[in-house]
Amino acid sequence: MFPFITDEHRMIAQAARDFARDAIAPIAAEFDETGAFPLATVREMGQLGFMGIEVPEEYGGAGMDTLAYVLAMVEISKADASHGTIMSVNNSLYAHGLLKFGTEEQKQKYLVPVATGQKIGAYSLTEPMSGSDAGTMKSRAVLNPEGTCYVINGRKSWVTSAPYADTIILFTMTQPEKKHKGVTAFIIDTDRPGFSRGKKEPKLGIRASATSEILFDNYECPVENRLGAEGEGFKIAMTVLDAGRIGIASQALGIAEAAFEASVAYAKEREAFGQKIGEFQQIQAKLADMKCRIDASRLLIYQAALAKMAAKGSSVGRYSLEASEAKLFASETAMWVTTQAIQIHGGMGYSKEMPLERYFRDAKITEIYEGTSEIQRMVIARALTGLR
Repeated sequence: MFPFITDEHRMIAQAARDFARDAIAPIAAEFDETGAFPLATVREMGQLGFMGIEVPEEYGGAGMDTLAYVLAMVEISKADASHGTIMSVNNSLYAHGLLKFGTEEQKQKYLVPVATGQKIGAYSLTEPMSGSDAGTMKSRAVLNPEGTCYVINGRKSWVTSAPYADTIILFTMTQPEKKHKGVTAFIIDTDRPGFSRGKKEPKLGIRASATSEILFDNYECPVENRLGAEGEGFKIAMTVLDAGRIGIASQALGIAEAAFEASVAYAKEREAFGQKIGEFQQIQAKLADMKCRIDASRLLIYQAALAKMAAKGSSVGRYSLEASEAKLFASETAMWVTTQAIQIHGGMGYSKEMPLERYFRDAKITEIYEGTSEIQRMVIARALTGLR
């Protein structure tokens, strides 16, 4: 149907589908219930190339394109959104930033182990009093008199994979008087003195993707671990979020597809008033609307993926509009589809005996992280009008 989907794309999608079915789906409910981090399957995902799909082979990745990443993300997230979250952070927020802005030395030291799944990467932008408005962050990085390292102090929040991360891309203030133009990015080794992990967040959904605060107390970050130049952090963060939003849109699509497929199967099996519930017009209408929204989401995601691929190597290199469109529509589709799926299943949809309630809980975060739906609408409107 889509000429840009090649046999190689189909192969990685099938590999992800098989792995998700055999290794992830059987443990998804248990890890959701306990909130434990699925380190063993994450390591396996790395060995299969899923943790660095767009990373060139010389840096330990699969050397494939954004469409391959999208297809694999959908399949993994259909089985379990928590695994999808971990995969997205590694690929989009961590690996993409290092690949685009890192030095050769930084890539060899910090990209290769994460792309191969040997280590876990994370991304830290948000603070307790600084979410969508990154220019108001309170954490600080001060260059020491010798010019050899930055001394970092502060608290960051909602850091996905932080309890298990070996390396974190951190955004903090070096020149607070410049607000967002004073943000600088750093590569953080979590085993160095001055770094600690705070409380693990008790989340509504994606419970197996560990999330916590991280704290810095006179943490000394070597100058060579600065990512990009001073003051370029906000630009790096926003560029990386463009890629991240394609990943989250793909995750949302996977969740929606899982809920939809379960609903179609249930509508063909469940009987009420002497007939299959799929014969009732109201159920048919729900299924039809679910299908339309899912297919529309897929097209927006493909458009964003192709825009990212076209931007690679260009002087502009941004695809913010397409990424925001995909993320906004797919995330709201996932929330709507999972709500309708529970309605179709009735009381069984509300029970933990079926995965529908997990899909519903997992879907909500896709409207929040990596830019809320409100932020996405703002990005889209600004791109259309040129007004701020």
